[in-house]
Amino acid sequence: MDRDNIIKTINGLLIEEFEIDESAIKPDARLKDDLGLESLDFVDIAVIVQKEFGLTLKGEEMTSIRTLQNLYDYIFNCIQKK
Repeated sequence: MDRDNIIKTINGLLIEEFEIDESAIKPDARLKDDLGLESLDFVDIAVIVQKEFGLTLKGEEMTSIRTLQNLYDYIFNCIQKK
């Protein structure tokens, strides 16, 4: 899966599952501060990433993901390692 498909998938899920306004979804958007995601939302994101990409996010890895770009990069890098 290429980077564009990852971005498209994640953005679509954020809009659909978390009802985030499309205009707020930018690579430098901070997940908590800009998008208003809370701790339980990160659990949902981890489940979505598992389902969509077959990747398991661990708690310590999630703490380093602060922006959408971090999330895109993390998923892309994990897929490349497979």
